[in-house]
Amino acid sequence: MIERNTLNRSVAAPSASVLQDTQTRVINQVYTWMSLGLALTATVGYYTAGTEALRNIIFSNGMVLIGLVVAQLGIVFALSAAINRLSAAAATGLFILYAALTGLTFSAIFLVYTSVSIASTFFVTAGTFAAMTVFGHTTKRDLTKLGSIAFMALIGIILATVVNMFLQNSLLELIVSAVGVLLFTALTAYDAQRIKDMAATVSGGESEAKVAVMGALALYLDFINLFLMLLRFLGVSRDN
Repeated sequence: MIERNTLNRSVAAPSASVLQDTQTRVINQVYTWMSLGLALTATVGYYTAGTEALRNIIFSNGMVLIGLVVAQLGIVFALSAAINRLSAAAATGLFILYAALTGLTFSAIFLVYTSVSIASTFFVTAGTFAAMTVFGHTTKRDLTKLGSIAFMALIGIILATVVNMFLQNSLLELIVSAVGVLLFTALTAYDAQRIKDMAATVSGGESEAKVAVMGALALYLDFINLFLMLLRFLGVSRDN
């Protein structure tokens, strides 16, 4: 999963009179929705992994799995491109649907890796994520250039991942994973700063809710992808 959404700065018109408590409220909403999304993904993934009927439906037919991935990509692109035309309720619904679909595909990790290694990787990811979001919110440095570099690196990782699907080169996979850890660590800080800046421009209502959902999706994707990259190093196979 390396989907990437683009926060649309035109979601809400800037307002010079916005108060500090509005910014804080939006940021709190972002992290609340992100946390709920992660919880939903983990719950659906764990339940699916433990339900034989669901496992058979998803993993016995390649077309079903491909369909789920395509649906995930479609939701990310729809939210990014049509956020201005969507209602806040529709945007929130799509985010929840995306988190649930991710849980279905995410269930594979519970079948491949031990529960202990998954849990330990989660805590490492959470610690790294927390540190970078704090940095993004508190640094006085403009991270825009970092975001541009990270986006180009993301394209490179996607291309390398596609190529390695055919090469099946373990060394290339490790290199991609290492670069991915650095990439999504950097993107977490960049997105945290960007969300803070956007939260200062909203005036409440629909625009506030939309910024919260799009911010939650951005950080959700950063967390999930960072977790998956780290899992390639820290995960212990059930076959061992």
